[in-house]
Formats: sequence, C-alpha cells, structure tokens
Amino acid sequence: MTAFIQFLHGQPVIVLFLLIGCGCALGRIRIAGIALGSIGGTLLFAILLGRYGFAISAGAQAVGFALFIFSVGYQAGPEFVAMLKSQGLRYLALALFVAVVAFLTARIAGLLLGLTSAENAGLLAGALTSTPTLAAAQTALGTGTVPLPAGWTVQSAMVAAGSCYAITYLVGTVGIVAVLSVLPKILGLDLEAEARRLAEPDGQEAAEPLQARAYQVAKAEFCRQTVGELAAQLWDDLSTVWVRRDSAWLKFTADDRLRIGDEVHAYGYAKFFRDGIERIGPEIRFRREAETAAAWTRVVVAQPSAVGKPLHEFMLAKRYGLVVYTINRQGHGLPLTRDLKLARGDVMTVAGPAWGIRALPEMLGPLESDAVETDMASLSFGIALGAAIGLLSLTVAGIPVSLGMAVGLLMVGVAVGWLNNARPTVGNVPAAARWVLMELGLLLFIAGVGLGAGAGIVKTFLQAGPALLLAAVLVILVSVSLGYAFGRKVLKIEPLILLGALSGAMTSAPALGLLTAQAKSSVPVLGYTGTYAFASITLTIAGTLIMYL
Repeated sequence: MTAFIQFLHGQPVIVLFLLIGCGCALGRIRIAGIALGSIGGTLLFAILLGRYGFAISAGAQAVGFALFIFSVGYQAGPEFVAMLKSQGLRYLALALFVAVVAFLTARIAGLLLGLTSAENAGLLAGALTSTPTLAAAQTALGTGTVPLPAGWTVQSAMVAAGSCYAITYLVGTVGIVAVLSVLPKILGLDLEAEARRLAEPDGQEAAEPLQARAYQVAKAEFCRQTVGELAAQLWDDLSTVWVRRDSAWLKFTADDRLRIGDEVHAYGYAKFFRDGIERIGPEIRFRREAETAAAWTRVVVAQPSAVGKPLHEFMLAKRYGLVVYTINRQGHGLPLTRDLKLARGDVMTVAGPAWGIRALPEMLGPLESDAVETDMASLSFGIALGAAIGLLSLTVAGIPVSLGMAVGLLMVGVAVGWLNNARPTVGNVPAAARWVLMELGLLLFIAGVGLGAGAGIVKTFLQAGPALLLAAVLVILVSVSLGYAFGRKVLKIEPLILLGALSGAMTSAPALGLLTAQAKSSVPVLGYTGTYAFASITLTIAGTLIMYL
C-alpha cells in the first residue's frame, strides 16, 4: 500500500482524475433518498487523499476556480438582467434577504464561538452548500489585503476556511433538505394539491406522453362547423393537426369545413385525444408522411420579443406544425402549460416539419445545433478582464479592500452572458460546453479545497466541530424560517413556488429534487430558477464581505 501511494505521488494527472471520478461516483449513492452529488462526493474523497499528503497545484486550482466562477456569471447573466426588468424583483428581494439573514446568523455564531473570518466564511459556505461563497473568501485571502489574527498566515487561513466548509457541508446538504421536507407538514401544506392548483389554473392536466393518431371523418355534425370553430372546441395549443383529402394534404383556413371521408391526422399529448376529437369518426392508420416526430431540434430562447410571452401566443402547433416536448430552464424541466412565460436562455425541445423549424430562429432564438462552437476569444478575454478587475482595491477606514477575483469574474461573466443573449453571435458558449467548463472547474477547485483541508480537518473538528455543526443547523433554520415568512407575508409568493425559491436562494439542488418528488410536479422549479441566478451572485459577494467584517 505504501509503495502504491508513493507511486501515485508522482502521477498528479492520474490522481486528480481518479479523485474526481471516484468522487462523482460516490456522490451518486443515495441514502434515504438523498445524494451528496458530485461536489460532496469529490470533497469527501479529496479529504481522504489529503490525509496521505496529496495536493493539487495552486495554478490548476486557480484555473478551475476561474472557469467555474466565470461560467456561473455567464449562466446567471441573461436571467439576472431579464428578471430585474420584469417580475424578478421579488426573487431578487428574497435571495438578498436570505443571504443577509444567513450572513448575520453565521457572523453572530462566529462571534460566540470565537471563529476567525476565514472560519466564519467556511461556516457560511458549508451551511448554504454555496461553493462560490468559499471561493470568493479564499481568493480574498489570496489578495493579501484581509487582516489576519496574530500567528495566522494566508495558507493557514485558507486551510481553516476549507476545513470548516468541509465539516458543515454535509450538514448543509442534509439539513436544507430536511427542513424543507418538514416545513410543509408543519404548515399543513398539501404539495400535490398546490401543484395542481398552480400548474392547471384552467383545469388542464399535466403533460402526458406524445401520441400520433388519425381518424376518418364520418359524422356530419363535424362538417357543419368551420375548422376555426372545431379548433376552438377540440384542438389545444400544444398539439398539431393535418387534414388529408383525396390523397392530398390540405392547408385549411379558419373558415373552411371538413367533409365526410377526410382524414384527420393529429400529433400531441394523450389528453388531446380524450377531449372529443376521437368522436369525429373511426380511428385509421396514421400515415408516415404526416409524422411530425421525424425532425427534432432544440431552440434557445434569445429573441427580446419572445422573452416574457406565454407559450400559447406563439401558436407553434397551429401555425407551424410544431409540438413542444420539453422546456428547460437552467437545466431543470419546467411544467409545460399554455400559460408558461418564456425566459431568456430557456431551451425548448420541439418536434415538427422542417419548414416549421426554419421559422424558430427569427421567432424565438438560435437552434442549439447551430450554436456548437465556443467563442474562445470572448471566453479568454472575459476571464482575463474579470481577474484584472478583481485586483482593484480601495482603502476603507485605513484598510485596503479588494473586490477579489471572484467578484470580478462574476461581474464580467454576467455581462458576457447577457450580451450573448442580446446578440447571439457574440461571446457564444453553448450550454453543453458551459456545463463542462463549470462542472470541471468546480470539481478542480473542490479537489484543491478537500486536499488542503485533509491535513487540518481533524484538528478543526476537535477544536470546534460539534459547535460548528450546531451553528450550521442554526444558519439553516433561521434562514429558511425567516425567508419563508418574508416570502409569504411581504412578497406574497405562492407556498410551493416559495419553497422552490428558498431551495434556489440556498443553492440546494437536492432540496429542489425532494420538493418536485413530493409535489409530483416541476412547479417548484419556477421558484428555484427565479432565485438561483441572484443567489449565485449575492452569495459570492457575501464570501468576499465576510472576510472584511
């Protein structure tokens, strides 16, 4: 075993990617329905290796950090700006409120426990499972402008911050999930009923699997009404219908009428075929030439004219023969209803004919297949500019205060992300590439944190471990309870959406997963995506501020 460890000490590439691979695999293991995720798994595995003296170079960790924070800003930018212009002020207020409450609670707990600012930052970051908070705190330490207690060095402060983060991260992961699981029971909320009420205000059922079916017109009553009248009664806004007469496909206007013997071919959700269209006549074989699923594509919502509009206004099914299959926002599926309002950066999966797909870029935004190349110049210059801005400092009360590289990268990332949505030809980083950059960068940074904390985590735990765990629980309880009260009483946010928003404000994807499972609906995602973009920014700034206060 000793010889094997010595061999690995000379193979940094093998060690790093084994660490990440094993950490991600560990993070997939579910206990009581909760998984640590890639971050928690990598952190734990890195702590273990850190006990054997393994380390990551400062340069590799810094590159990972830069890729991660810039990508966070890039992803948050479009929605951050768009929501500030619309109803997003409520979500900004909630994210800011939760961040301030958590900051003050952690600060008070730190004073009572005698924690340094670095340890306090680790407590705040771990309790909220917010890696950007820790990253910002450690980069602020790296500037050399943060006042340190006597006998402390920048390196020892970084290790202390990482150790406190590692100790409280598990509490944060499980604690947020537990609190948001118990809170609805305390409040007497039926999450399933809330989801049905919010997702189906006009009696619509949740989306079901897509089907392709055809009928032959056999009843005269369906020929006396115009196509427009039939559409108002039988058609929905998410399904598409074609008519075949005498071996030819017809393009109907609202004033035309069906004839006995016409073939009506439809493609849509199962509910559509139970709402009356089956009464039009006997079911026949669906002809392959009408198959709209022959062409699938993804379109990224970027056109300013599309942002904020409900889905039904685009009449994708009726005008273009397109069926919307899924809509994802920040990687999370949204409830598919006719009144869902689109936001910048939403990724819509559609099926339909080529002529309908060709209309999408002008109406909604670029097709994902047309945007596969990353603008490396914008990415590189953006990261360089963000790092340079982070070097700027000013003197407050005789103490030099620096923005820190985290805040600088975040600011530039937000700007480039917003600019790309406004002008898709500028600064393009496709979603898949962005995910790889953000995830790999994050795991590189976390690997460095865990390896660095491995040597000092036992000492930190023996000195203040139990008290740190209690402090983390306190941060979670106070933030969630006051955040829920503020969201309901002041902001008037619906309970289920508010619970999702609190998950986003505390950057807890596991909590969101639990809520969607309990509600059997993706409605909580609307709240989560509303606050997550703001929380990514406010909690990064909090990580810098806590080092100076």
